[in-house]
Amino acid sequence: MQDKYHHLDVERSAQSHWTARDAYRVAQDAARKKFYACSMLPYPSGKLHMGHVRNYTINDMLTRYLRMNGYNVLMPMGWDAFGLPAENAALKNGVPPAKWTYDNIAYMKKQMQAMGLAIDWSREVATCDPSYYKWNQWLFLKMLEKGIAYRKTQVVNWDPVDQTVLANEQVIDGKGWRTGAVVEKREIPGYYLKITDYAEELLEHVQHKLPGWPERVKLMQENWIGKSEGLRFAFPHDIRDADGKLIGDGRLYVFTTRADTIMGVTFCAVAPEHPLATHAAQGNPALAEFIESCKKGGTTEAELALRDKEGMRTGLTVIHPITQEPVDVWVGNYVLMGYGDGAVMGVPGHDERDFAFALKYGLPIVQVVQVDGETYDYHRWQDWYADKERGLTCNSFDFSGFHYKDAVEAVAHALERKGLGEKKTTWRLRDWGISRQRYWGTPIPIIHCEEHGAVPVPEADLPVVLPQDCVPDGTGNPLNKREDFLRCTCPVCGKEARRETDTMDTFVDSAWYFMRYCDPHNDQAMVAEGADYWMPMDQYIGGIEHAILHLLYARFWTKVMRDLGLVKIDEPFTRLLTQGMVLNEAFSRTTTGKQYFWQHELDIVRDEHNKVVSATSKADGQPVDYEGWTTMSKSKNNGVDPQALIEKYGADTARLYTMFTAPPEATLEWNDAALEGSYRFLRRVWQFGHRLGGGSEVGGQASEVAQAAGFGRTVKALRHEIHTVLRQVDYDYVRMQYNTVVSGAMKMLNALEDFKALDEPGARAALAEGFGILLRVLYPVTPHIAHALWQALGYAGVQGELVDAPWPRLDEAALVQDEIELVLQINGKHRGSVSVSTHATREDIERAALASEAFEKFAAGAKPRKIIIVPSRLVNVVL
Repeated sequence: MQDKYHHLDVERSAQSHWTARDAYRVAQDAARKKFYACSMLPYPSGKLHMGHVRNYTINDMLTRYLRMNGYNVLMPMGWDAFGLPAENAALKNGVPPAKWTYDNIAYMKKQMQAMGLAIDWSREVATCDPSYYKWNQWLFLKMLEKGIAYRKTQVVNWDPVDQTVLANEQVIDGKGWRTGAVVEKREIPGYYLKITDYAEELLEHVQHKLPGWPERVKLMQENWIGKSEGLRFAFPHDIRDADGKLIGDGRLYVFTTRADTIMGVTFCAVAPEHPLATHAAQGNPALAEFIESCKKGGTTEAELALRDKEGMRTGLTVIHPITQEPVDVWVGNYVLMGYGDGAVMGVPGHDERDFAFALKYGLPIVQVVQVDGETYDYHRWQDWYADKERGLTCNSFDFSGFHYKDAVEAVAHALERKGLGEKKTTWRLRDWGISRQRYWGTPIPIIHCEEHGAVPVPEADLPVVLPQDCVPDGTGNPLNKREDFLRCTCPVCGKEARRETDTMDTFVDSAWYFMRYCDPHNDQAMVAEGADYWMPMDQYIGGIEHAILHLLYARFWTKVMRDLGLVKIDEPFTRLLTQGMVLNEAFSRTTTGKQYFWQHELDIVRDEHNKVVSATSKADGQPVDYEGWTTMSKSKNNGVDPQALIEKYGADTARLYTMFTAPPEATLEWNDAALEGSYRFLRRVWQFGHRLGGGSEVGGQASEVAQAAGFGRTVKALRHEIHTVLRQVDYDYVRMQYNTVVSGAMKMLNALEDFKALDEPGARAALAEGFGILLRVLYPVTPHIAHALWQALGYAGVQGELVDAPWPRLDEAALVQDEIELVLQINGKHRGSVSVSTHATREDIERAALASEAFEKFAAGAKPRKIIIVPSRLVNVVL
């Protein structure tokens, strides 16, 4: 073997060996316990980033460790290949999204292979491949048959210049991302999936069937599903349309979980699209203009939550159902027509948003809940105003003096008697709108016929194939210009018809890809026996940013597939790990816009704790702002290119560094010095292996440990240290605390390097055994160097190739110590150590301490006054 560690040679050789063996191809095996470990599939944006490196190394370590422990482990990979970034790249570069996507897939796959990941590439899928998205279309048609999929109008973002619908992420400050035009809201038809039919089950299962999920992720799912038990009731009115017909049957319905505050209502707010708002605007140009302005910008609840709360009085009034007093109706830009009844009751006294709205527009504020010891201030919001646990109703006539639950019951009973309200459970969760007015996605398999309307594509005609040579130019969906795609015949009457040009939300693609990995080449079924064997997935790994929508849609999709008889499971993911982000320092300067700088472009001054004091540009000498630690990003010029890192230090170094620096769930702050330290450690491993080899068969020497007898004291101590660390490392692997796995490997190497008693009986065998254990402990995190040393030192000839080698066996006998070493202190200061039998009495320990060379040297003839012993740790002689 070479005397120096040449990482590129080592890694290329190992990867070639594994490829030739097809080492990671996995098949179903009923005789072995299966384990399915999967990382969230990446979007092929061009290059891997360090977040990918970390995510996939976590998965790879788990896969290799479990394989060594006898499991049949599946680790697949694919590509979330449809979506908006490809269209944006097409606009910028003038190339079809398909070419951009497939070129990126090829490059990123090459990077993954350079990382040495134990991926079964025979199962690779790309969601833009017709053989994959055919099944998106097939299941959509099945859902359409069952009534789970349906068509209705939806509110979308419309760019009036490009004449196209924009995704929410394309709307920036209320304007189109490309044209800068003020975005309008329009209603157009689209397809929805009835995820709300599964709301109760989705909530119940997240609470009771996912013990292997992080608590914060489960809470995020619960909050998004958002079960609320409250009261739906009406404000009666006599508002009529132009034909004299009562609008909404003379009732403005709202839903509230705080019926106890009903006597504090001082206004009602309706959505800009509400029929009452439309009616009021007909004779009020100012209101009509305000309503139009409300329709500009984003359409989601999250976006509206960030906007300034604005409103305008309609001039209409409704009647309070209890007091019979008139209540003003306002239009509010924060009220969504698609949520509930598109109206809310305004209780400024006890809702923070309503309080701010009332102060802004000079509306009355009425206190109807009081808390002992608290004083209400009508000019300043205090959190206790909304406290339903301590509060008692007040200023509420017959409902005064009630606790929250009793007040709700009383109000509900009163309104039910009037026929104006009833208790109701509502959900924050809304049906999933899957229609996207974009090109690069799964075509929705619908044909539009003038006579028969929207007609499903026959199953035999699937897939509806997306043309791959379109180049978006910013003037709408290019499919609308492709007659070869658009023109077709109606499956019902055979007359000329047009294909649907909307494509599916890319969350559809990622809602079930993990099941397709189980049966990737089956062209007759969406899933088959592979899913029966591998699912549910045992370990899912991905970022916290996917904690809500992706995971929720995947859970919903699984339940639909179950109800259609395709799978036999309720939940797709048994355990979930959300790895922390990789952070780096960012530097910027703001002039006409924000400019980010790479660190090599700057002169950076740091203090003794390595904290940034100042930074200036090398180009112009001017100051640059330090933004602190933030997620690595190409846009912020603070990313680290994995490819450059692999070439300079090796994939094993990159893997080791990302695992050692922080626990998997924690954020990782990038540190070049620590990266160098990881590289130095691997060089030490190589150098020790080279010294140990010496031309002999080390693997054969390791096997001699079982036959060895009469180990010397130092050899016993080495084996005790190695096996003690092995026991801890094994435990850390099981709980996926990979940073302490690496520190355990470092302890093993230290013990091996510190061992000098080569002449003791069993020394060579113990060193060979210890190094073989170290290589197997390191193998899941740094597989290339471990493989190379395992082969070069002859372990493979005795125990088989490392890829197939079993996890090292813990020798319980090695953990039993004949002697222990105690720290020796004199007057509390460390002066050496003493060795005593593990069965030594207090008197034995005292004699050993007083007879030691260290005591004789430092006591200088003084007599001990007291001896303090801490069992198994130290002995302190007080003079």
